[in-house]
Amino acid sequence: MRVSGVIQAGGRSTRMGGRPKALLDLGGRRIIDRVVDVLASVVGDVLIVTNTPELYADLALPMTGDVYPDHGSLGGIYSGLRAVPGDAAFTVACDMPFLHPDVVRLVVERAGEGDVVIPRVDDQLETLHALYTKACLAPIERRLDAGRLKITGFFDDVRVVEIPEASVRRFRDPAIVFMNVNTPDELDRARALAGTVG
Repeated sequence: MRVSGVIQAGGRSTRMGGRPKALLDLGGRRIIDRVVDVLASVVGDVLIVTNTPELYADLALPMTGDVYPDHGSLGGIYSGLRAVPGDAAFTVACDMPFLHPDVVRLVVERAGEGDVVIPRVDDQLETLHALYTKACLAPIERRLDAGRLKITGFFDDVRVVEIPEASVRRFRDPAIVFMNVNTPDELDRARALAGTVG
């Protein structure tokens, strides 16, 4: 099964005062550069979902816009999955600076087992650190057309494989792996962590 990496960079960064989160510096590197490096080390190709491609032109990666503008993360997942050349998309948020290649591999290596492969931490499914196969396109499209944007809403219509928290924890604390940088306070915390976890 051919898996592409998809980076979701379509948000408005309102809690960061409108500054694109992906371009913020963390330990001397932009967050998106960190994300690209990890994905490229695990999957064959990487695509960015964005409505502002000029911001990421220097990465020289393929990009696609939102097929359903203003339909949140579910719309972004759909857009990226539809655009990838292969069978599945490993989808991550653009503001996850501490992705771990072994945790990405945990998900990608189980691609043939389900239509969604996703880590669970406590009662939280990590929907933006998950693999979606093209079998998800039709059920997602039905939800988008109905304006029902909860990501897990279509899970009853597909085969879902969960990665347990203990498997993630073998490589890195899940609170760090799945950390998002949405606010200035979270950026400060991430910058402090960058010196210790890389």
